Amino acid sequence: MTSQTLAGKRILLIVGGGIAAYKSCELIRLIRRAGGDVTCVLTRGGAQFVTEMTLAALSENPVHTSLFDLKNEVEMGHIQLSRSADLVVVCPATADLMAKMAAGIADDLATTLLLATDKPVLAVPAMNVRMWQHGATVANVATLRARGVSVVEPDEGLMACGEYGPGRLPEPDAVMAHIAAALPGGASRLLLGRHVVITAGPTHEAIDPVRYIANRSSGKQGFAIAEAAARMGAQVTLIAGPVQLPTPPGVTRVNVESARQMADAVQSALPADVAVMVAAVADWRVADAATQKLKKDGTGQIPPLYLVENPDILAGLCADPRRPRLVVGFAAETQDVIPHAQSKLIRKGADWIIANDVSGAPGNSVMGGDRNAVHIVSASGVESLPDAPKPAIASAIVERIARALV
Repeated sequence: MTSQTLAGKRILLIVGGGIAAYKSCELIRLIRRAGGDVTCVLTRGGAQFVTEMTLAALSENPVHTSLFDLKNEVEMGHIQLSRSADLVVVCPATADLMAKMAAGIADDLATTLLLATDKPVLAVPAMNVRMWQHGATVANVATLRARGVSVVEPDEGLMACGEYGPGRLPEPDAVMAHIAAALPGGASRLLLGRHVVITAGPTHEAIDPVRYIANRSSGKQGFAIAEAAARMGAQVTLIAGPVQLPTPPGVTRVNVESARQMADAVQSALPADVAVMVAAVADWRVADAATQKLKKDGTGQIPPLYLVENPDILAGLCADPRRPRLVVGFAAETQDVIPHAQSKLIRKGADWIIANDVSGAPGNSVMGGDRNAVHIVSASGVESLPDAPKPAIASAIVERIARALV
């Protein structure tokens, strides 16, 4: 961070309760060094770990602790605090604080500010690994992300309680990068200068000029990923199968119909820093599509359809000398979702496979629907993102892509 990174920006920092609260002191120092102004709200739990005097000395601003401060509340101070900042940062964000945020509870100054604010909110969780992985916390994080709150993934490591796993507060310099990205207009910094190629939707493989082989993919997840990447400043090339979806702002769209056209478009889009192959590409096509509509001839005979394999776009991309730095494939499965994804990861040579279960009944399936739940499979393990609207899933995926490029 340079001395001008946060110049003129006002940060409202809510310090939650937890041993990681001590890192908020270094965070304040970094914000000030980057040219930002920081005002602190210290929760009752946070005050067990850092003092009001310490935060005031570091920020050179008054520290706010009580909702019932008569001097401030004469002018509805909690409303002014919630709206005068450019960004509200909750660091550390405890399981309790995030649960209250998700439920809309406003029982102290911090939670009232969070409910009253109309500014972007960045939550930086820190808690025991079992608390982070508990179903209630997982659901609360998904809810917050779906509402537009930026929730940072915690680090993995040894914790103060002696356990090991995800739940550690990221180091202050990493939090600073998320602050810069979460500020209005700042999201562009995470993927600024990166070229991201994304495929989306189905392919249509012609049988004759009227009929084709297809699948139920709507393209919604791929388009959401393209929009999220563009918001983070990436140069996005979206190679779209035949879907009726609006082009996301700032995205270059290339329309294709068949798998072979999509493969050619991917090659033409290279070089790229990242490739995210979301499209549900047909595995096979008719060997010789008829040039005229196939007609019944009254004999009851059915014309045979001889199928041949389509090009493997993902495997070809992984083997290409111009292979992007990060190649992400998708796997739509109906059974043994994670084992099939792990096998595909090795077989294709991708960096990640993002797998989902599409075995729902027609009309209530992930394919064509508005929600998704995915498993990010890599050589280092499996990370599961719970059911959420597709834009929230997209934001979480793109955030992880951005971090992987750092």
